[in-house]
Amino acid sequence: MIACGLFGGFFILLLLGVPIAVALGLAGTAAIASAHLGILAVPTNVYAGIAKYPLLTIPMFVFAGTIFDRSGVAQKLVRFATALIGQGRASLAVIAVVVAMMMGGISGSGPAIAAAVAGVMAPSMIKAGYPRSFTAGVIAAAAATDILIPPSVALIIYSVLVPAAPATAMFAAGIIPGTLAGIALIGPTWWLAYRNGFGASQSKLPRPPLWESFKDAFLGLLAKVLILGGLRFGLFTPTEAAVVAVVYGLFLGIVVYRTLKPADIYRMMVEAAEISAVILTVVALASVFGWAMSTLSIIDPITTGIIHLGLNQYFVMGILIVMLIVIGTFLDGVSTFIILLPLLIPVAQHYQWDLVWFGVILTLKIAIGQFTPPMAVNLMVTCRITGATIESTVPWVLWLILTMFLTLVLVIAFPELSLWLPRYFGFL
Repeated sequence: MIACGLFGGFFILLLLGVPIAVALGLAGTAAIASAHLGILAVPTNVYAGIAKYPLLTIPMFVFAGTIFDRSGVAQKLVRFATALIGQGRASLAVIAVVVAMMMGGISGSGPAIAAAVAGVMAPSMIKAGYPRSFTAGVIAAAAATDILIPPSVALIIYSVLVPAAPATAMFAAGIIPGTLAGIALIGPTWWLAYRNGFGASQSKLPRPPLWESFKDAFLGLLAKVLILGGLRFGLFTPTEAAVVAVVYGLFLGIVVYRTLKPADIYRMMVEAAEISAVILTVVALASVFGWAMSTLSIIDPITTGIIHLGLNQYFVMGILIVMLIVIGTFLDGVSTFIILLPLLIPVAQHYQWDLVWFGVILTLKIAIGQFTPPMAVNLMVTCRITGATIESTVPWVLWLILTMFLTLVLVIAFPELSLWLPRYFGFL
């Protein structure tokens, strides 16, 4: 009965428009109080949920992403991508996907990248004749790859919750699937834009010089090499890598490009603090919900029931795919991991699935949910910036969802797509 109240209360609060973090905390607190488990367990779990050293990575990478966006790196990446792809029909749509992938190696949040890329690309795309709904859908889908391409907040949270999958291994494991997902999105994006003649008015615009634009973007692209190279050679931990990214970004913005002033840095710190506070508040209050589930023994019967159904492992994986894509449309990756990992990890261990590979699969599922209507977090951001409605994006994003789903199936069928790099770098 209390279990029904826990989940029922959570979904009722969501339907009433209560923020996800508050809904998780209130539902968990109500269940703890109803079961007479001791109300002091609430503040204890709130603190324990975020008192983890690896979580320091989150505010640092969020700050780094804000710095690279405001310092002009995003514009330089757009110019470089334009030099590679050219101008004309469908080009801006493809450029938006490429830029989102490039930015994905700097920040760690899908919604943050969606906001950054939409802020840079959306005005140009709309001016060139791309529909607002198409623009919002493409950028939201492209930004979803950011939770796979390291550094990733979702992969960091997974590594914290699953000690057998360290952050370095998860970062390496996400590179190839994240890149494949981005490349796969280019196909339907180009086809839809080209078929409908979007951007045809730009065909006569000159292409920026390739070498010159590469030189301008080189230092921004070097950030990814710096972060991943430092992790590969053991020069710093993921948390220290986040600090290195911040220092490097400030160096570019203040010394090299001279685009950042003290007032800009203050505003970026405030913005990064606000975004990080939202993420960590979700982590803290979701921990209360998760503790209630664990203490009330809600998870064990469900896990045992799934295992004893005697189903083929691929059939179970199919069920998890559908469940997580649906849940991903309503919840962010952090909440999904904290709530469901206690259920999912025993299932993975029963079928002897590699937990690093399993983490990438879960993250890919959540990425699809981030731009699947009706409650897709990335789409909410891009629709707000472009002025489109979520309903109007459906004809466009359905093609992108199908493409990302095919990438998911490919990674499931060939686990080495996610495991080869961690093994090569010695992280496994």
